[in-house]
Amino acid sequence: MGIFDSLKNAAGAVAKEAQRNFIARADEAKDHIIYKYPERNVRTMTQLTVGADEICLFAKDGVIVGKLGAGRHNLDTNNVPFLSSLLEKATGGNLFVAELYFVSLREFAQVKFGGPIGDVRDPETGLGIGTMVYGDFSLKVVDPEKLILGLTGMGRTGNDDFVGWFKSQVLKVTRDRIAELLVKKRWPLLDVTSGAYTEEIEQEVMAGTEVHTGSYGVKIVRFGNFTISIKPEDEATLKKLSKDVAYSRLAGGFNQYAQGQAMLGAAEGMAKGGGDGGGGAGNALGGMGMGMGFGMAQMFMNQQPHGAAPGAPAAAPAAAAAPAAGRSVLDRLKELNELKGAGLITEDDYNAKKTELMKQL
Repeated sequence: MGIFDSLKNAAGAVAKEAQRNFIARADEAKDHIIYKYPERNVRTMTQLTVGADEICLFAKDGVIVGKLGAGRHNLDTNNVPFLSSLLEKATGGNLFVAELYFVSLREFAQVKFGGPIGDVRDPETGLGIGTMVYGDFSLKVVDPEKLILGLTGMGRTGNDDFVGWFKSQVLKVTRDRIAELLVKKRWPLLDVTSGAYTEEIEQEVMAGTEVHTGSYGVKIVRFGNFTISIKPEDEATLKKLSKDVAYSRLAGGFNQYAQGQAMLGAAEGMAKGGGDGGGGAGNALGGMGMGMGFGMAQMFMNQQPHGAAPGAPAAAPAAAAAPAAGRSVLDRLKELNELKGAGLITEDDYNAKKTELMKQL
């Protein structure tokens, strides 16, 4: 080892020794909610610097012995009386033993979280759909002593341990609350994923998280982004089923809807095949669209004898000729507009069906 290496090592040792006389949050931990000072043996008369937005807690044997706020403090029993209970007598009173925790008191924003909620049953269709949640929130330490004691009891005294634990609590509450709200309030899953109930869900999650984290002196201040999502293929399935449910209601029931669909299929087949009477007749049948299917289904149901079960033989020809007591064109226009407003039919479908209905006025 050369003379320059010896001098370098000596300088490093001196710097390290001098550093022990000053305690502060490490530069790389400036953005940490919790920073635990690595040394437990601290010299008396050491200078402690506490930032303006933090507090330093002294703990020993799972008990908070004292705390110091923002400013510079000389760690001497004359200046800080509670240090006397931490002095090591074997060292002649030159050292005290404690764990030092720096806890930030400012609001920490954009803490990202996310994960699977699991299968959630959609009240409208009865399907169990795999659901995800992701977003970010801000949190704030409101009681540093509760936080340190709680984390010490769990053996999680590092910043990463704390943040990971807190995220898991948020995700757990989110899972429980969403499943509960869908059951109690019967919110369609498509409405939930569209963001229609985001504010209500956020409030429920914040209140639910408080139950689990309040005893640790931490709370969620607000959510910055909160998104509940499902797979695109599941969304397409739900939209199709929701559309079928809406059309069934328009037709007066599922049986009528199924019969109307069958008759509509027959009409479309005639339109494509030409049938007797050429393309003009086929186009006319095809242009009737869903409205024709519903009308024919309604006529079919009106032709059934009173009390007859679905699928029973049709009534006599005279009864079949009786006019159907269907809904008015204005009622059908109103229902058609509601379907478009709910996003269950496209603009083109709406315009085509509206044109056909307007011709009947």
